[in-house]
Amino acid sequence: MPRVETDEPTGPAPSPRDTDTGPLHGTRPRPPAAHVVHRGPGPLDRAGLRWLRVDALGLTVAVAFGSLAMTPSLIPRDWMVQGLATGLSAAAGYGVGTALWFLVRRTRVGLRLVARARSWVPRPVRMAAWPILLAAAAVVVLIALVAGVHWQRELAVLVGMEPPTLLGYSRAVPLGIVVAMLPIAVVRLVRHADHVLVRGLRRYARLPRRIAAAVAVVLLAFLLAGFLNQVVLGGTLAVVDQAFSGVNDESYPGFDQPTSPLRSGSPASLVPWQTLGKEGRRFVAAGLDPAILARAGNRPAVEPIRAYVGLESAPDAQSRADLAVAELDREGAFSRPVIAVITTTGTGWVDDPVSNSLEAMYGGDTAMVATQYSYLPSWLSFLFDGARAGEAGRLLIDAVHARIEAIPAGQPRPRMLVFGESLGSQGSEAAFSSLADVRANTDGALWVGPPNSNRLWSQIVDRRDPGTPEILPTYADGLVVRFAAGGGSATVAQTPPTPWITPHVLYLQHASDPVVWWSPSLLWERPDWLVERRGPDVLGAMSWYPVITFWQVTIDLVNAVNVPPGHGHVYAGEVLDGWVAVAAPQGWTAADTARVQQALVGTSASTAAG
Repeated sequence: MPRVETDEPTGPAPSPRDTDTGPLHGTRPRPPAAHVVHRGPGPLDRAGLRWLRVDALGLTVAVAFGSLAMTPSLIPRDWMVQGLATGLSAAAGYGVGTALWFLVRRTRVGLRLVARARSWVPRPVRMAAWPILLAAAAVVVLIALVAGVHWQRELAVLVGMEPPTLLGYSRAVPLGIVVAMLPIAVVRLVRHADHVLVRGLRRYARLPRRIAAAVAVVLLAFLLAGFLNQVVLGGTLAVVDQAFSGVNDESYPGFDQPTSPLRSGSPASLVPWQTLGKEGRRFVAAGLDPAILARAGNRPAVEPIRAYVGLESAPDAQSRADLAVAELDREGAFSRPVIAVITTTGTGWVDDPVSNSLEAMYGGDTAMVATQYSYLPSWLSFLFDGARAGEAGRLLIDAVHARIEAIPAGQPRPRMLVFGESLGSQGSEAAFSSLADVRANTDGALWVGPPNSNRLWSQIVDRRDPGTPEILPTYADGLVVRFAAGGGSATVAQTPPTPWITPHVLYLQHASDPVVWWSPSLLWERPDWLVERRGPDVLGAMSWYPVITFWQVTIDLVNAVNVPPGHGHVYAGEVLDGWVAVAAPQGWTAADTARVQQALVGTSASTAAG
């Protein structure tokens, strides 16, 4: 139970340690007696039980933060995801509340205000303060839970998912309490270690109080930094990387080594089948049936070329890019009308609709190339593999472009298209310094679900035409680059209704995609997309709250692909429209698009980044 506070001093006289109120663990005279808040020794003041004490202001702010975390965000949340969001927000709120109380009770003005406020509150109310606070917290949490379920039901219906029940969703509350307690316990453990270290320095090193406190802070900071970097982060990543490297050695059932020389991993290939990785083997072994390609292209089908280089196929990114170009040369890719350079995401994954749609548009007369840069799944790659994605994308695009430029003048050159989804778009963007560079060195770019940290994307969105929303901006009247979220290729090409000069650069982004909108600045700054009118699949009730919205959208990242196509980070149904808008064959019509769509019905439609 929390301590009971009274106006009269009771119990034994405080020890020097109890009067240690200075920020550096030293003692100093207390303020005048009129402003001292005396506390009786409560049941949790015994040694060994002080860890269980709860700060009143910290608890109040924690309840407020945890309750606000039940407001809607971008993706529908089940009870487990909600419990995580609530717990992390509550822990942050407890930290804010205790920090504020620390500042108040370290100033004479603050103590005077507290004493004056206490004098206005009747003694019986003060004695019952904790029961009142706990009861009020329970009521607030209950109201927030009921409102949260209502919002989650609305959001689930909006995106076509099964709405939650109140009973099932209520499990988020105890889970949130447990999640909140973990970081609070860690902070208290660190504080305890700090006190022990200070006492040790004063006793054994004979250091003055202030110097001991300063040395303790520095030593503890170094120890924590080393522990977090080497043990927690480095060790965890090593274990995760090792675990997923084992997954990389596996193969999807039904995807056998190709025999065609037009595929990497075949007996004729420069890239051994065993080195392609799980996703690479799937990419080169998959593809549309020739009959589907013929029907889609309305002409005899041509077997598509697919080149892929795995993480284990060459020792470094430059070697992998060089090997990929050599593989394209071996396959005769530079005599095809189109070469698509794909920067993969996560484990080396390429979404089926990306490859199938482009190959269907051209009746198979295409070449595609991709390389793997990581073992990690998409969301972990998003957090830790940004640099490797950028390096892989830049080196591969530069190598393919240099090979095309080496084709003698007068000979036909293939159109070079670039594609990237999620972190892959960031890697693809990294090859270019500006939009002008994209236009000068490609024949079209399709970037899907771009992370908020994408450099080119951020520059374009920040400089969008006045009056256009962040979720679907217009830049320079749509002359060079355009943004779309579904609506079909015709809508993309005509929005805005101004000329779109070639080569076309297109971003596909959903208003509900947390990958697009997540940013550390959500901690302290309201983004434009939460100031402007909400997107069509985002509830109007979603608002921005400091710290809280950051945790909500962060957790949405993990859940971003667990939604139907057309929402969140799932773009499978829109990739064909994107390719048509960027790189349709000459004379292409809406009837051609409809024919390809019909031909693709029932083919593989992967929806989640690997």
